Amino acid sequence: MEPWMNTITPFVRSVKILKSFSLAGEWMDYDHVFTYIEQGEAEFFLDGVKYYVKEGDILLMHPYMSHIIRSTSTFPLIQYIFHFDLYYDEQRVVWKETGITMEQQKIRVEKEMQFTSIAPIAHVHLSDRIDLKKRFLIMYKEFLDRNTGYLLIMKSICLELLVLFLKGQAEPKKKEGKVTKGWAIIESTINHINERYWDPELDNASISKHVGISTNHLSYLFKEELGITIHKYLTHIRIEQSKIKIIEGKKSLTAIAEESGFSSIHLFSRSFKATVGIMPSMFAATQSKVITKLQ
Repeated sequence: MEPWMNTITPFVRSVKILKSFSLAGEWMDYDHVFTYIEQGEAEFFLDGVKYYVKEGDILLMHPYMSHIIRSTSTFPLIQYIFHFDLYYDEQRVVWKETGITMEQQKIRVEKEMQFTSIAPIAHVHLSDRIDLKKRFLIMYKEFLDRNTGYLLIMKSICLELLVLFLKGQAEPKKKEGKVTKGWAIIESTINHINERYWDPELDNASISKHVGISTNHLSYLFKEELGITIHKYLTHIRIEQSKIKIIEGKKSLTAIAEESGFSSIHLFSRSFKATVGIMPSMFAATQSKVITKLQ
């Protein structure tokens, strides 16, 4: 960690969730932009360098970094985004708009340019994604509600998310490009979960029986390679599927719970709150504030 990182005092200016079926545009901001890809795939051109991003990727764009975005997936691109300054400044905190709209915002502040030497992309390990999304949604709720102390809460969460970004960059790559001996089994497990997540009877025993090895051995392989238990991954998939259905806004929460593999609305609500950080009803309410299309 660079020494200057111990001195930062972030000010979070804006928090938003963007969902778009067709996204293309070019932007430049005077502050930092943290973007987590929740769903979909896209091409990001950052200062002329092209990055292919997908679910689980974080992009951290420093001030005045031009970025062009093009969605490349057939399903909606969902981004979790927040804008922030590295350092609290009384003159800058009154700027609420994102994007450069005033002459003062064109003036570069050197202490805000610390991240220029750091690669702008990181990949979040599966075991960290649940925590990242939970923390972000708490930040999003604080930004919307603006209760006493919300700026301090957002500041603390900003620091936590920056740590996850740096962790994603620093993650050892010794296994990259190598297919491990147990990968075929893990891949079969993932495919089976993705196909059968809606079945409330799906559990470790039935999954291991399907792939043809003992429950203990499968649990070991899965945790060793993905850093997450089979049960937690299954719950993650069910919650992610339920979030997509909530965003679509066509069905009741009871129907969504059943279609996502939960045996009851109570279990669904409890699991959703534990994973996402807010109740599904609150998550549904926030979707009315989501910008569904950006031209």
